[in-house]
Amino acid sequence: MQPYNTPLDLVLLVDDDDTTNFLNQRLLREMQVSKEVRILKNGKEAIDYLTKAYGPEPDPAYKQPDIIFLDIKMPVMDGFTFLEQYQKSGIDEANLVIILMLTSSASFYDLEKLKSYKKVKKHFSKSLTKHDVREVMQEFFRIKQI
Repeated sequence: MQPYNTPLDLVLLVDDDDTTNFLNQRLLREMQVSKEVRILKNGKEAIDYLTKAYGPEPDPAYKQPDIIFLDIKMPVMDGFTFLEQYQKSGIDEANLVIILMLTSSASFYDLEKLKSYKKVKKHFSKSLTKHDVREVMQEFFRIKQI
């Protein structure tokens, strides 16, 4: 597989499922989409991370992500609660990060609810495929393979 000509700086995988994280991280690294792929286990960890990355005095140890792949169902803080907190907090006021939802069981209710979050650009079934990643890179970053 040829690498993308402009890799992103950071992709966040926010999911409590170790197997899904392993598969997604391996795929993203294999496709050389990003310089770094970081895993967070729930929405609270993601909010805490993003608060440090986008805070009034951003912590350089916390890069601002280009993409967040967010699971819907997680312990501690699920994807919907994360999205509510994210919107209320104004963490990403410049609207730079792309949020994409991951789900293993997309119910009609969940998919309808996702439509109320303008920040969520798309949803994908777990785990990601090469086709999914190519689609994301081309649609949101206009990056094509070499």
